[in-house]
Amino acid sequence: MSYRSGHPSAAIHPHGHQQVQAPRPAAPRPARPPQRPAPTGNSYTIAHAGRQVRIGPVLFWIVVGSIVLLGCWSAATATYFTFRDDVLTRLIARQAEMQYAYEDRIAELRAKVDRTTSRQLLDQEQFDQKLEQIMRRQSLLESRAGALSALPDVGVTGSIKPTRTPSFEAETNSRPKPSPINDTVIFVAPPDREARLESRTSPSALEQAPTQYAKSQGVESVLMRLQTSLDQVERRQVASLGAVEESFESRARRMRGVLTDLGLDARGIEASAPRAAVGGPFVPVKQPGANASAFDRQLYRIYISRSQFERLNRALALVPYRKPVLGEVEFSSGFGVRSDPFLGRPAMHTGLDFRASTGDPVRATAVGKVVNAGWQGGYGQMVEIDHGNGLSTRYGHLSKIIAKVGQSIQIGQVIGEVGSTGRSTGPHLHYETRIDGEAVDPQKFLRAGVRLAGAG
Repeated sequence: MSYRSGHPSAAIHPHGHQQVQAPRPAAPRPARPPQRPAPTGNSYTIAHAGRQVRIGPVLFWIVVGSIVLLGCWSAATATYFTFRDDVLTRLIARQAEMQYAYEDRIAELRAKVDRTTSRQLLDQEQFDQKLEQIMRRQSLLESRAGALSALPDVGVTGSIKPTRTPSFEAETNSRPKPSPINDTVIFVAPPDREARLESRTSPSALEQAPTQYAKSQGVESVLMRLQTSLDQVERRQVASLGAVEESFESRARRMRGVLTDLGLDARGIEASAPRAAVGGPFVPVKQPGANASAFDRQLYRIYISRSQFERLNRALALVPYRKPVLGEVEFSSGFGVRSDPFLGRPAMHTGLDFRASTGDPVRATAVGKVVNAGWQGGYGQMVEIDHGNGLSTRYGHLSKIIAKVGQSIQIGQVIGEVGSTGRSTGPHLHYETRIDGEAVDPQKFLRAGVRLAGAG
């Protein structure tokens, strides 16, 4: 087998066969280069432009077969795609499915971002609500602290210890911190209030606990610390209020008990007590309504107890339970039956004799008016003061009388000086207390004074 090219000198010769060349007329030809010896075997030689390429039969047929297979494959593929358009449809559908999955993934990520943003906004709303509630509660406690400060004997009104605020972000480091409750506390909400997105959460999400985002920012912890501080302040205020109420009530009970033990008409003495106020328009006190807090109701009870205590305290100014002389009390003679110093026979002593030096000041033991000031027989120089409600006191054996008849006397006012006038054996003060003209033991009143002094 042989292949010839268009060039007259190209030829393929199978090896193993001898080529016979016919004689031609002798003619001068150019000298040809010496030919290589022809290879032996079953190979093929391709000659072109004076060059020869030797190809083995196996490689030759592999090349020919590959060319044929590629042609058949191309023809089969073209025929398949020509008559089977459903393959293209499936390919297009697959591409569309991948695109839809990609879009769904984008939508899912966008919804996740929206949920995160909505959760952050929800946490911020919860923070704002709790913060507003704390501020309202703080204002209420401040008003209560002002009400407690107006009451006497209130030692503790309570205050919030300074608490650090959490650093939400770098810009929140300059926010003011809570100060004691008597100061003004300014809270600044997070700055992203205007960044509002439509919430995609359900209504039940409003009732859920704060998310990890809020906890990570430290909002919940600082709110809990503020709530705890306010709870402590409220407990201290309630305890202080209870202590004040109990103090007023216990002292009022003790005063009434003293008046009862002395055999005095407590209501009559309260009614005749001097008034501290001098005038002004009448504005009735509003009673707490049904919706009033326990603090307001207790504060109203304290106002009532305080007014009763003050009225009783003014009433006790009319009761002579104080000492008529200063210093240590030393009695030379007590109330009751004794041996008369002049006659040596039993006699009724209607008062107390206080040891004192001549010229020592004698003081009024209660508020009243002077009804007698002068010489009164065995009393010598004597001053008698009417305290109202049948109560009166007498001060005898004075060396000098300072008070005048009709003069209003205050507690502790000097009315005379100790002496030994009248039926007396030495300088001392004869002191009497009388109820409805009847002499009673002055020590009973002095013991009541000690009791009242212990009441505070």
